[in-house]
Formats: sequence, structure tokens, C-alpha cells
Amino acid sequence: MTELLHYFGQFCHREGAMAEIERRMIAPAFVEEALHSLRRLDKPTEPILARVGLPPLVDQPVSAETYGALWLAIAAELDDEFFGMGGRPMRGGSFTLLCHSVLHAPTLGHALRRALRFLDVVLDDPRGRLVIRDGLAEVELTDAGGPRSAFAYRTYWIILHGITCWLVGRRIPIRLVDFRCAEPKQGADYRLFFGAPVRFSQTISRLGFDSALLDLPVARSEQALKQFLRGAPANILVRYRYDAGIAAAVRRRLNLATPAAWSRFTELAADMRMPPSTLRHRLHDEGQSYAAIKDDIRRDLAVELLLNTSKTIGEIAVQLGYSEPSAFFRAFRKWMGKSPEAFRREEALSQLDEPLRLRAL
Repeated sequence: MTELLHYFGQFCHREGAMAEIERRMIAPAFVEEALHSLRRLDKPTEPILARVGLPPLVDQPVSAETYGALWLAIAAELDDEFFGMGGRPMRGGSFTLLCHSVLHAPTLGHALRRALRFLDVVLDDPRGRLVIRDGLAEVELTDAGGPRSAFAYRTYWIILHGITCWLVGRRIPIRLVDFRCAEPKQGADYRLFFGAPVRFSQTISRLGFDSALLDLPVARSEQALKQFLRGAPANILVRYRYDAGIAAAVRRRLNLATPAAWSRFTELAADMRMPPSTLRHRLHDEGQSYAAIKDDIRRDLAVELLLNTSKTIGEIAVQLGYSEPSAFFRAFRKWMGKSPEAFRREEALSQLDEPLRLRAL
């Protein structure tokens, strides 16, 4: 129980080159989301807040440790590790059993399917399934009734993503996140947290990553699992979260310039005051490379420009630093499994009401 709840204590994602202590602070809005798990069941919040040393009204960021203690108190009050947001309660110890159920899977794909079956049995609703298409592995969630809160879907994704990252010993970059629910007030925090294109009010909730990663081997022992559970959350979120680690530091530097002005790897290493071999090794330890990080940023920029601007494909190619539009076409097909024009057209149609969509087709 403690392992799962403390894992949630690092939710807040922060933009830019912040100090580590700042990254470990949790926004008041996330505290409110946690407290809503109590309010939804007409349970008082002040006794829980007092128990963890927080005032009745939390209007300032809190430490990750305090936030973790809050989660521990709330889940103990509810006796539910999914905080009353599933079809059935996720009783204490479920997270540990989930870890054991996936520990000896041969590959990430096998582990992910086992995890989804486990969560289906425990929660009953929502139900998850793995769909592979267009070079992406997508975990789709279906609800028996109306949409859940963004917090509920995010909780599910964090459990799943945290376990799978640990199993393969690297961060699994997220390519897309769709929420069936409407955008909450803190929608910007969700986008920063996942570090991927995030959309709300979609027909289904889903999270996608590169399907090639499903073949990664799982090589973890029972002893390693004990250490994992003992050391959470630091040994998960410090290494695998989007805004921490050497890969995130490289990403932040690249985001300060246009793709055309990006440094060569040797220049970047010099700017970061380390030998190129050291930087390359540290990126490798996080499952990253300089080329992959540049690719990720270009992909996200491409999606943003295609969806939210009227720029031509040629103009976007130039802005992304491609010398020829054809190079951008090839890169985009690799990322999304379709051409930039097809992606823009399909995304525009997906926003239409069903009758309009039928007329357009």
C-alpha cells in the first residue's frame, strides 16, 4: 500500500530548468483532486489534512512527502488503492500483487497484457485493452457508463506506466494521451506531466507509445522487486518521469532554440560540462539518445503545428529544420504511420459531430 501511495506523491511536472526541490513540490490543484476522492463520498477532509500537517485550505504547493502522506491517509480511509474511482475497490495489497503478476513476463508486451488483465479483474471498470496500429501500442480504456475524471484516468496511466518502465529499466516515452472527459481547469499541468500531445473530450481514453518497445525483455528478480517496492517513489519518478534526469536536461536545452539552431552533440556535451562519451552513456542509461530526443521534439512540434496552425507542410518542414519537405514526409510517416496531410485531415474530421463527419465522407 505504501509503495503505491508514495508513488503518487510525485505527480507534479514542472517546465524549464528548475531545481530538484522545486520539482518535488506538488501544486495545490493536485491536492484538491486528491481530496475530491473523499468529498465525493461525503467524507470530511479537514481531519485527514490535519493528520498530515496541512491546513483546511491548501493554496500553496506542498512537498512530495506530504502529498504522499495525504494519499496514504485517504486510501486508508477509503480502503481502496484506486481511491473510489473504479467499479470495485482496489483493496490494500493489490499493487504489490500486480507487480508480482508481471515480474516474470518474458517481454514488455507480455507484462503489459498481464497487468491489464489483473486490473480488469480487480477494478472491473474501467477495462483496458492493448491495441497495436500505425506503429503505436495503445492502451485503450472503456467505461461502463459516462466519462470518469481526468484524475481517474491519469491514476490508471501512472500505475501502468510506472510498473512497465521499471520492468524494462528505462523510461517509455509516451506518444499520445487521450482523455474521454472534458478538460479540467489544470489541463496545462496534464500536458506538462505527460510530456506528450494530450487531448480531452475524445471518444475513448488511451495512452500510446512506440509498439517496437513491446519486444523489450523483462529481466527483474524477486529481490529486485523487493528493492523496487522499498525504494518507491524515488527510484521510479526520479529516473522515469518526464521532467527529471539527463535526458530532460537535454530536452530543456533544445527547447530553448529552433531545430535549425540545435547544437552538434559534441558542442552540447561541452555546454553541459561533460565528455561526449559520458553524456552518451548517461542518456543510454535512461533509454535515450540525442537523436531520439531531437526526433521526439520534432514530432511533438509537427503535431502541434499541423493541428493548431494553418501553415503549409513545406513551411512546417522548414520550421522543423528539414532541408527538404520530402525528409519531413519520411520522418512523419515513421512517427505516425501516415502522411502529414492525412494526419491533419483525419484529426480535423475527428472533431466533427457524427452527422457532419458522414457528410464529409
